[in-house]
Amino acid sequence: MICRLWRGWTTRENADAYEHIVRGEVIPGIEARRIPGFESIDLMRREREDDVEFTTLMWFDDLASVEAFMGEDYEKAHVPAAARAVLSDFDERSAHFEVLDRRRQSH
Repeated sequence: MICRLWRGWTTRENADAYEHIVRGEVIPGIEARRIPGFESIDLMRREREDDVEFTTLMWFDDLASVEAFMGEDYEKAHVPAAARAVLSDFDERSAHFEVLDRRRQSH
């Protein structure tokens, strides 16, 4: 399994707008593509002193699945124009990690 990590930062004033764009447009657009091997996506938000940080974790079966999502240059960040417009900074490249151990807990 591969975990794709990406981070972006926005002002406090633009944070809600960015979240709305990602939850309402970006994630549904990715899901609509029905990419083979794409398992899930997590969106996280962290208020910081001077800005707001967003992190996404995308879970894929393997690197071939990531390439199906982004193409040959699979490390390139996926940041549509609407999202770029409200971000103050973002990772131009996503980091990819081989997941060695992921344990779901039963409650």
